[in-house]
Amino acid sequence: MKKVLLLLLVVAVLSGCSSSGNLGMIVKSTADPAALLANKTSFREIGPAEGEACRFFMLAILPFGKSDVATAVDEALKQSGGDALLNVSVSSSLYGFVPIYNIFTYTCTNVKGIAIKFEKKI
Repeated sequence: MKKVLLLLLVVAVLSGCSSSGNLGMIVKSTADPAALLANKTSFREIGPAEGEACRFFMLAILPFGKSDVATAVDEALKQSGGDALLNVSVSSSLYGFVPIYNIFTYTCTNVKGIAIKFEKKI
């Protein structure tokens, strides 16, 4: 019985939640997607890429870091050398340690997709 109560206490203390979704294409935050589509810019596939962006909270009032999708995409593209991601999967997670008092919590956004590089027209 004590083991079950201990397990329930651990689960309550280390609680979290997550959500996910899918997108067709995401470009770098500095790119102009309308111009890329209007010019019918060709591209080459680089391969799988993933990135993560996290934001931390101390005592629920001291935030630091960024957990937005643009930061996670820029991280994935920086690692892969790509200009955009295709067939993107985005997930967001929130974790709390001692959630009743919000001593330390953090949220992370993860992106996964196929990195592509736009070809320059000559």
